[in-house]
Amino acid sequence: MSTLTTSALLPTYPPAPVTFVEGDGVWLTDTDGRRYLDFAAGIAVVSVGHRHPAPLTAAHAQLDRLWHASNLFATEPAAALAVKLSDRFGGAQVFFCNSGAEANEAALKYARKATGKPGVIALEQGFHGRTMGALAATGQPAKRQAFEPLVPGARFATPNDVDSLHAAAGDDVGLILLEPVLGEGGVIPLNPEFLAAAAELAASLGALLAFDEVQTGVGRTGSFFAFEQLGVKPQLVTMAKALANGLPLGALVVADEVAGAFQPGDHGSTFGGNPVICAAAGAVVDAIDDDLLASVRENGARLAAGLEGLPHVVEVRGAGLLVGAELDVPAGPLVDAALAAGLVTLTSGPNVLRLAPPLVVGPEHVDQALGIIREVLQ
Repeated sequence: MSTLTTSALLPTYPPAPVTFVEGDGVWLTDTDGRRYLDFAAGIAVVSVGHRHPAPLTAAHAQLDRLWHASNLFATEPAAALAVKLSDRFGGAQVFFCNSGAEANEAALKYARKATGKPGVIALEQGFHGRTMGALAATGQPAKRQAFEPLVPGARFATPNDVDSLHAAAGDDVGLILLEPVLGEGGVIPLNPEFLAAAAELAASLGALLAFDEVQTGVGRTGSFFAFEQLGVKPQLVTMAKALANGLPLGALVVADEVAGAFQPGDHGSTFGGNPVICAAAGAVVDAIDDDLLASVRENGARLAAGLEGLPHVVEVRGAGLLVGAELDVPAGPLVDAALAAGLVTLTSGPNVLRLAPPLVVGPEHVDQALGIIREVLQ
């Protein structure tokens, strides 16, 4: 496989095993012209597939009109996208930024301004980003230790352990921040009982409940927001990844009933709400319709069922097309072997294989991926 020289890049990522130069639907092509079935989607980002015609056309059209105006002025694509997200949520105001970490930083600031309380309850194994505030709320010591001391006030509960959730409570808590499925922490779905307890605890503390849907949002779990299937509606939702199908866009969604804490000058983002990216994102939101969501649920169930019983698979978990297979062996060598066999996959922790293909994947692609995984697991 040909790769480009990357010596001028800061070494924040492992050496790249392959250089991709083209994408089409659920397929990627490298510099040698070899095609790979993409079951990573740029880490759950390319929601409607590479070069999907709707966001592609919308972005091209906007490029011919206006690239940037700053947030001192209104643009039509940002306003239209905010309305679409508000409608999907059920009444909300939206702040646009560039990434999931930035969206979570906005949520941390918003909750502190709204409640006057700096404390945050998050989860062990949770992941909310690598900026200093988001990292402080990330329950993975290996990612935190080199950068401590971090923003104070965060404490961590065990996923799906209501007792530990209550043990983390305090009068200073203004935010409970949870991923409906811990995407980077082992693909661990939170159960409805735990989420209901979190909502009750937030209300009793005068805190806000935020769902980090950076990885689960925009149809990934089979509904536009994962919370729609879980019986609990948060006051805040953070989004990014799949929202613009690979273009950089994050969002903080604030429910109407808790709106009003931010005033002009409290927060901002130079590139947030960029008209080209928001035009593409509007087309993505429109593409996440009932038929596609039904397909996500069907193909997610097919993928999970196909993983059950494979060699070395201990447990299969997840939601929709965010699927994790816990293994009794390290997952890294499997990811490498799958790539060599033409399948792009991910890990989630040391021994969990994570699969997050574009939402437009079909049953034939699922079966092909399962065939490769079965082969490399032997």
